[in-house]
Amino acid sequence: MIKRRVHVAAAAIVSGDRHEVLIARRPSNVDQGGLWEFPGGKLAPYETGFEALRRELHEELGVEILRAQPLIRVHHEYPDKHILLDVWQVHEFAGEPFGREGQAVRWVPMEELANYPFPAANLPILRAVMLPTEYLISAEEDEDAVFMAKLERALREDGIRLVQLRAKSLEHDAYVARAQQAVALCREFEARLLLNGDPMLLDEVDADGIHLTSERLMSLERRPIAEGKWLSASTHDRAQLEQAARIGCDFVTLSPLRTTPTHPDAAPLGWHDFQQLVEIAGMPVFALGGMTRFDADHARAVGAQGIASIRDFWK
Repeated sequence: MIKRRVHVAAAAIVSGDRHEVLIARRPSNVDQGGLWEFPGGKLAPYETGFEALRRELHEELGVEILRAQPLIRVHHEYPDKHILLDVWQVHEFAGEPFGREGQAVRWVPMEELANYPFPAANLPILRAVMLPTEYLISAEEDEDAVFMAKLERALREDGIRLVQLRAKSLEHDAYVARAQQAVALCREFEARLLLNGDPMLLDEVDADGIHLTSERLMSLERRPIAEGKWLSASTHDRAQLEQAARIGCDFVTLSPLRTTPTHPDAAPLGWHDFQQLVEIAGMPVFALGGMTRFDADHARAVGAQGIASIRDFWK
């Protein structure tokens, strides 16, 4: 049976301080009625995603979009249809949102979104909404004091809120000791810290999650950590992206987008191939490999969650 294809535009409307997001409840008389969702609706003939979003938000909520940016595109298979969710993050709007069609709408704190039942297709959107747009990967540092000083600068001055502790030169005990210091510092700034290493590290350090190397990713048969922790992975091609989806990664890095000094022989993806892979990822993707803050808007425009970097964030 050929499934019907449904293209939907949806909005993640985030409050100015990024602590709350607007969600709406589906009417009880429609498919998956009673569940919560991000406001939006189906594209009319010849509409673009953004045009449909502007129309739908006016019709449903009585607001006008002033500034918005692509967030994520999600393909999801239901038994009877294929859904493409074209999701935009709305940064500025005019008007006070209310349910013009009688639907319940609610501003919900980010940390409480997981308490609301959403359709399965909305789950990658939840992750994208809760993640920042910059992912710091720490550089190798011999001295803990130097490491902590650079980490604090990134958290305090640059506003970094997602960190991967990458320290392959450290022995196990030294890595655990550094990780414990880093977790405490990240907590002060309400930042998340992921450990680059064996998932069993979470038994010793109460970090926010684990980042898998591509080699470890491909060796796994199932998700190696609890759902309450964040799981990310390094990916470089379609097979690795599919494996990340199979084991339930929450987000990934995809690299190298450009040639880098540390991997001069690795063939860069370039923006075109990167965009094609992001389209099928089904989860938030951070662009990695020669990225700087000047690339952030371009990365978001082609579907990325944002950028990941060592050199541009670790100074």
